[in-house]
Amino acid sequence: MRFMILLKADKDTEAGKMPSEQLLADMGKFNEELIKAGIMLSGDGLQPSSKGARVKFAGGKVNVTEGPFSETGELLAGFWIWKCASKEEAIEWVKKVPMPMASGEAEIEIRQLFEMEDFGEEMTPELREQEERHRAQLARQQ
Repeated sequence: MRFMILLKADKDTEAGKMPSEQLLADMGKFNEELIKAGIMLSGDGLQPSSKGARVKFAGGKVNVTEGPFSETGELLAGFWIWKCASKEEAIEWVKKVPMPMASGEAEIEIRQLFEMEDFGEEMTPELREQEERHRAQLARQQ
């Protein structure tokens, strides 16, 4: 099972405040532990929403809104992609994350990713082959 681990933003991350040297070292050590355990597949921090945009599709129209966005609690500061045996295992790993926010408060969301088999018959052999080709191409690009 693959999970996306979403670190929610706060006022400091939205202000572009960089993490301390100690937090960078702690997160580096934690990421090493994840990699050695075969858990971490990917992960990165995200720039503040002021450097982003939202694209909304409605009624056949496309609307682009430039950041920043005001609802900090709904914004993301970073993410990981992990491979875990269960949601419970992902939760146990999240509990070990070094305290990521200067305020002493943080919220991390865990969301399971869809796998090809989750789509049932709609994932035809042709579509499955196409998806496997895409994944192979992406792996070569890394």
